[in-house]
Amino acid sequence: MSDDVQPGFVRVRLDLSYDGRDFSGWAKQARGQRTVQGEIEDALKTVTRSTETYELTVAGRTDAGVHARGQVAHVDLPVALWEEHREKLLRRLAGRLSHDVRVWRLTEAPEGFNARFSAIWRRYAYRVTDHPGGVDPLLRGHVLWHDWTLDLDAMNAAAERLVGEHDFAAYCKKREGATTIRTLQELRWERRPDGILEATVKADAFCHNMVRSLVGALLFVGDGHRPVEWPGKVLAAGVRDSAVHVVRPHGLTLEEVGYPADDQLAARSREARNKRSLPGSAGCC
Repeated sequence: MSDDVQPGFVRVRLDLSYDGRDFSGWAKQARGQRTVQGEIEDALKTVTRSTETYELTVAGRTDAGVHARGQVAHVDLPVALWEEHREKLLRRLAGRLSHDVRVWRLTEAPEGFNARFSAIWRRYAYRVTDHPGGVDPLLRGHVLWHDWTLDLDAMNAAAERLVGEHDFAAYCKKREGATTIRTLQELRWERRPDGILEATVKADAFCHNMVRSLVGALLFVGDGHRPVEWPGKVLAAGVRDSAVHVVRPHGLTLEEVGYPADDQLAARSREARNKRSLPGSAGCC
């Protein structure tokens, strides 16, 4: 599969953010729900006075209610359209888009760039408070309240056992034909000066519900309902455990997406399309 841009078109990278609470996720849906993709594509069509919709490709699709601070997408536009509108396009989009979604930067993408397949990591944050009084009303749309005191050291000890390349089937909503093998590069908790616990979760890619399932398991360790070893044992079992709760989406934010050097973009895109298997496991490309 090639990432070559069609003759007469230019690939444009978009850096954007959104508050996910009033969106039915990133991806357009058949029943016409409000989505981030649909909102931006409609705005782009309007401000460029185009007769057709130019489809966005995103680094990581987010679920309903999940936020993004450092989302990345790309769109292929006719060269003439890009040249006509490029200088004023950012300001025009700001005037057209709703206030809960912003495009911060529009740039011509380097050769071989694919917002999804060229990415080498995605970094999420999940924010929780265990304050007995609940969540600061000004943060209620971005922080989960956990009504038990949380042990930060226990949560980090449990998290260490999950880092690395594993089959995360126990923490993912299985999708037909898709692998659940991922490389979890970082999983750690810290308590901020304001008392909020913040999880940093970084991986080459994520399968559906993976971050919120991992957080749910670690919260059970933190409040003493499960031992430190439990999340690792669930991972090793390789099947969904009914005790692992998928926490609510509003505490989750996509913070940043990482890409390799420009001369490695195309190679990374080809590599990411290969279906992975763990050493010694069955399966092929």
